[in-house]
Amino acid sequence: MPCGSNQYFDKKNNQSGDLTNPKNSQADNDKWFYSEEVKEHFFSPKNLLSPEDEKHYQASGYGIVGSPACGDLMKVWIKVDPIEDKITEFKWRTFGCASAISSTSILSVMVTKNGGMELDEAMKITPQDIVDKLGGLPNHKIHCSVLGDQALRAAVNDYYKKTNQESRIKEEAAKVVCSCLNITDKEIEKAVLEGKTTYEEVQRITKCGTDCGNCKPQITNLIDMYIKKYYGDEN
Repeated sequence: MPCGSNQYFDKKNNQSGDLTNPKNSQADNDKWFYSEEVKEHFFSPKNLLSPEDEKHYQASGYGIVGSPACGDLMKVWIKVDPIEDKITEFKWRTFGCASAISSTSILSVMVTKNGGMELDEAMKITPQDIVDKLGGLPNHKIHCSVLGDQALRAAVNDYYKKTNQESRIKEEAAKVVCSCLNITDKEIEKAVLEGKTTYEEVQRITKCGTDCGNCKPQITNLIDMYIKKYYGDEN
């Protein structure tokens, strides 16, 4: 199911359903594989910014990632205390699934609690940190947690640009790993985040290594690295 979907999957009965349908959101726990924390932040998301409030919201930094065409879009607004160098407010809005909503909701709480998180610390937050706070996510939904993380980084970098702190901007450039087809490490990472965990699965959607095949060892190592990064060593 795409990130833009509001579907759940009933493992017990091998059926799917719509989370937005009240008939499907009743207390039938067999139909949930999401944690209580995920459900709490999905049904009662924190720090949402409405379209009406967006028009008047004075943000220190703004970040947007994804595309509405593919169903994954995340917007993040932050307010920063320039003296303390801390994020004092985190507002967001997404077009996405329960995992994307819950991940960003809990992220907004993580960076603003106790008076706000320092910018340098906020930039160190990983998708796995978010997943751990939620009590876990299904592997095929891990990529949804990256939306908020990436949009936050974009918002912080936007703040740095606006305040003439370009030297603090941290952006990793994509590196070509399949020179024949000009495929980058970012494309491999995206495939792993979408649940592709073998070379053959990654090759099927990126077409890496379909020409000379010399890139297979490097891409295999990248796949292993991203699996450990996003899913943990046990996977």
